Amino acid sequence: MKEYNPEYVGTETKYVFVESPTTTPQDLAITAYEVAMGVMIKETCFGVQVTGTPEEVARVVDRLRKLDPFHIFIKDRGFPPGDERRCRANLGGSRPGYLGHEYEIGLSRFISHGLKETDTMKPDDLKKKAQPIRRDEPLEIDELLSIIEKEA
Repeated sequence: MKEYNPEYVGTETKYVFVESPTTTPQDLAITAYEVAMGVMIKETCFGVQVTGTPEEVARVVDRLRKLDPFHIFIKDRGFPPGDERRCRANLGGSRPGYLGHEYEIGLSRFISHGLKETDTMKPDDLKKKAQPIRRDEPLEIDELLSIIEKEA
């Protein structure tokens, strides 16, 4: 049996996704390269991958998140780049997990909206929104429509 002792033991990889009207994957890559200091950076269609020691990766990721905090999302990569067990070069076709990223990016704009909304709220506003509405009778359709129009 082949001994498996990769050179990247002790490193981690984070995906930094961006779904923003003002920040691009290239913006992330340029900033990451400016502060990389020994961390491997790979620009992708959705952002960047950052690989290195946990401390260095955290430092780079923290800096990137500051570029556009409501539109940048961080995710752990389960296997390092080039890992023989998962590398597309060894398996052929698209990288396993890519379709999951595509789906998650589609949801990120909703999460961004929620983050912006809760960031601008005062604590009292959050308490009011968190209170469930209790009704003894079903909600009439006209009342539902008026609530929707008022909130939109």
